[in-house]
Amino acid sequence: MLMRMPEDDQHYLVGLDLAGRRVVVVGGGTVAQRRVPRLLGAGAVVEVISPSCTPSVQAMADAGELSWVPREYADGDLADAWYALACTADPEVNAAVCAEAERARIFCVRADSGIDGSAVTAAVGRHDGLLVGVLSGGHPLRSAAVRDRIVEALHTGAIGDGETHRGEGLPGVALVGGGPGDPELITVRGRRLLARADVVVADRLAPRELLDDLPPEVEVVDAAKIPYGRAASQEVINATIIEHAKAGRFVVRLKGGDPYLFGRGFEEVLACAEAGVPVVTVPGITSAFAVPAAADVPVTHRGVAHEVVVVSGHLPPGHEQSLVDWQALGRMRGTIVLMMGVERLALFAETLLAHGRPPETPVAIIEDGTMRTQRALRSTLDSVAGAAAEAGVRPPAVIVIGPVAALA
Repeated sequence: MLMRMPEDDQHYLVGLDLAGRRVVVVGGGTVAQRRVPRLLGAGAVVEVISPSCTPSVQAMADAGELSWVPREYADGDLADAWYALACTADPEVNAAVCAEAERARIFCVRADSGIDGSAVTAAVGRHDGLLVGVLSGGHPLRSAAVRDRIVEALHTGAIGDGETHRGEGLPGVALVGGGPGDPELITVRGRRLLARADVVVADRLAPRELLDDLPPEVEVVDAAKIPYGRAASQEVINATIIEHAKAGRFVVRLKGGDPYLFGRGFEEVLACAEAGVPVVTVPGITSAFAVPAAADVPVTHRGVAHEVVVVSGHLPPGHEQSLVDWQALGRMRGTIVLMMGVERLALFAETLLAHGRPPETPVAIIEDGTMRTQRALRSTLDSVAGAAAEAGVRPPAVIVIGPVAALA
């Protein structure tokens, strides 16, 4: 029979190889919905036994990721299982599942009362090939909080991960999108690679607070000051990245937003490929959509906008090198997200008006999006240039043109 363990009892923490092995999950509710994906990720052959299940669990069954038996649990359902989880809302059913597991010598997790099962699910996190598990004697919120702090410290480099060389086993260059500016909006993978860098070549709009978390031995190169002018040519940036990588250093090219959206990221990939330097790209949250969202401006909305066009304002309308069809933009009814458009805002507005956009078209300008200094201005297409000038709007700013800009 199962015996209740004291809450301060020490469990034996072990990693189970469940690949190709039968795991039975009794219950198809939200607890199962949380637990099943990690079991599937471990390669387990999962069978869910439950009269009903959440739409997400059913979707996994429909996709063939697991099998779902739509009925109540019955004694004997754990036959040939290697592992079991009792996840129903009925304590009596969960107790019966644990009792069968005990008789069959199958380790079983009881979701509603962890200390009454023969196994406990650890709070698990991943970092660069490491699997971190934390148990806290029946206090799951505490174990999850500690797990999060450990993984965050590994990501930032505050805790070493045992590597003898920061960039060991990594490609020569990682092209990392840092997101719209808030340091918490970089991706987990981007943060992890940044913590392993020997050299960081950073753009002006990259999340600058992250640089302060780097160890002092990491060389930080400001891409806006290569060699000594206000802005570095792309060729010099490429050469700097390649030079460090060929010297055996792991280089993180840290860019704002997403590297492939007006970030010239693919130019750097091509340069590395031509030089024989391996490179990996880590997408970032694009400022084109994240910055408006931070100011409560959705770039699409049902019944309001069914299309979004992201446009670079680097070149004015009519420029011989411009690839933008301004006439088509004037005719469209959806959303235009204009990047790098503050300096020529009056010209862009005039052009759109000339090609059919109504004067009362709503416009929102979000300056320093996601940052402490963020501010937003709302106007209409016929008056936005004057309003922006009066408010002293300065780059970086994202300009949203279309009916969604009037939503609140």
